[in-house]
Amino acid sequence: MGLISSVFAYLFGDGRNAVRETVEIFRENSESGAKRSLALQQQAMFQFGEEFKAPQKGAFDRFIDGLNRLPRPAMAIGTLGLFVAAMVDPIWFAARMQGVALVPEPLWWLLGVIVSFYFGARHQAKVQELQREITATIQRTPKVLENLQALKDLRSKVVGVADPGSDANLLQHLSDAEENPALEDWRRLRRGQ
Repeated sequence: MGLISSVFAYLFGDGRNAVRETVEIFRENSESGAKRSLALQQQAMFQFGEEFKAPQKGAFDRFIDGLNRLPRPAMAIGTLGLFVAAMVDPIWFAARMQGVALVPEPLWWLLGVIVSFYFGARHQAKVQELQREITATIQRTPKVLENLQALKDLRSKVVGVADPGSDANLLQHLSDAEENPALEDWRRLRRGQ
């Protein structure tokens, strides 16, 4: 018993495992590999997070960003508000529109330029995006036409598509009108009436 325990103590004792250490030379310890993989993945995610982290903005920058988001919703809500005001109090609305009628034409032109520049950049970006989508669609067109032609060839409606070939019995069977006893009975009853 002492010999066996001394062999086991040599192999597995003293906080060491000679078998495990020998096997790990030829095969990775899956638990240690998983720990290393987790550490690598966490470091990569941390690096990506730092890379895409927005710089800290001050109060002034946040205020300006908020102001930049206001014009489109304000114009839409304001226009809807004009319709509501016209229905609720037409006289008040008419008085305001008389004031708008007194605005000189150059001021209307200036307002048009400001609104055009404000919305022009967004419009330009949307137009370029649309052009890219159209180009991608046009590039797919030949393949779509080829697929449509293949589908059309599969759905041929030409007479004789199911040609029986040289099978005379099948040809005779196809050309003979099939007898239908129920149809014959119906015809007989119709003639009798």
